[in-house]
Amino acid sequence: MKAEFDLVLRDAIVMTPNGREAIDIGIRGERIAGLGSLAEESSEKTLRLPGLTVLPGVIDSHVHFREPGFIHKEDIETGTQAAVLGGVTTVLEMPNTSPPTTSAGDLQDKLARAHGRAYTDHAFFVGATVDNIEELFKLEQLRGCAGVKVFMGSSTGSLLVEDDATLERVLMATQRRVVVHAEHELRLKARKRKAESMGHPRAHPEWRDWETALTATKRLLAIASKTGRCVHVLHVSTAEELEVLSRHRDLATVEVTPQHLTLRAPECYEKHGTFAQMNPPLRDGKHGDALWKAVREGVVDVIGSDHAPHTIDEKKRPYPSSPSGIPGVQTLVPLMLDHVNAGRLTLERFVDLTSAGPARVFGISGKGRIAVGYDADLTIVDMNKKQRIEQNWLASRCGWSPFEGKIVQGWPRVTIVRGRVVMRDNQIHVPIGRSARFCGTL
Repeated sequence: MKAEFDLVLRDAIVMTPNGREAIDIGIRGERIAGLGSLAEESSEKTLRLPGLTVLPGVIDSHVHFREPGFIHKEDIETGTQAAVLGGVTTVLEMPNTSPPTTSAGDLQDKLARAHGRAYTDHAFFVGATVDNIEELFKLEQLRGCAGVKVFMGSSTGSLLVEDDATLERVLMATQRRVVVHAEHELRLKARKRKAESMGHPRAHPEWRDWETALTATKRLLAIASKTGRCVHVLHVSTAEELEVLSRHRDLATVEVTPQHLTLRAPECYEKHGTFAQMNPPLRDGKHGDALWKAVREGVVDVIGSDHAPHTIDEKKRPYPSSPSGIPGVQTLVPLMLDHVNAGRLTLERFVDLTSAGPARVFGISGKGRIAVGYDADLTIVDMNKKQRIEQNWLASRCGWSPFEGKIVQGWPRVTIVRGRVVMRDNQIHVPIGRSARFCGTL
């Protein structure tokens, strides 16, 4: 007689929608098929996990894997290897590649590149431009599309929607969640001389100041209200934005990043130089404290890494010609578990921000919780393990992290994607990733 389950996980604490439970997880095929006290003889294979905690698979909803066009920095294979080493099971990747992902052909090209090479499940945002607005509704319905990305301010790449009329047309043309990099382009252009005159990355939060972010976010909310469309504001970094966003929960969901929660200006720029340069910038303690307050009060919906690798040589260029962005998909889980152990947020809140939250915001089907019928995506961690983040652990092709040398408490031990172990104790197995499913799409 065939066993009821292909795999049963035993002896761990499991974070279910009910809270922390000492239960078994039964997996059949790619999905969770049983929860509770499962008979020993019910499975073909057993994985015992004493002392470990099983979380719903972590979803990193904001990564840049640089393929095609910039594979000297990263590609889909190395980026998803970094992801599974860090306990991430699903990634949503951004469109500012070369060429940018702005058409059905571009999207199909990325899906083809991921086939047989991606270790995580995945989907790709399409970028909004002045020229593809009429196609956006069809594009966002395609298999493997995570939604639509808008750059209101220039960052890395050529995508830009800087005027209100075009942004309104984008929102009117779409139904899925539009994700937005909110910085005011005209103010960025006017203030760039500040960065050029100082010639040091500590000028970065002066150039791309809080008002640059707030002005764009207010414009975005006004257009969202006019069109009746909800938007998702990426990498929010200022106290002023959060105060406004907290009053517009009917219009916008909010992302913050581990780096904006962890690093502070001006110390980060003195210690790391251009290796702490990102858009929007790392800011001082006033803004960091506001981010943590927003996490505690539920204003923040999602934590995404904004994994944005550049090579060491590129980052060593004189500021401000140095590119903005840091790698982060591999360090998201360890950094945030360290914050959990430090008492800054609960493990339940971590799960909401990195699993349930992204699934809810983006309408990802079958992911984000440990429940019968859901994909067997599981992030298994040792909450007590103290570990130094070291260069030889990092899988990203860029080969560095501003968090190298940092000792964290809380470490990913096993990553399971749709019932298959893809990482165990830093050993990576087969690339089984496929495109994620979304509610209401093909």
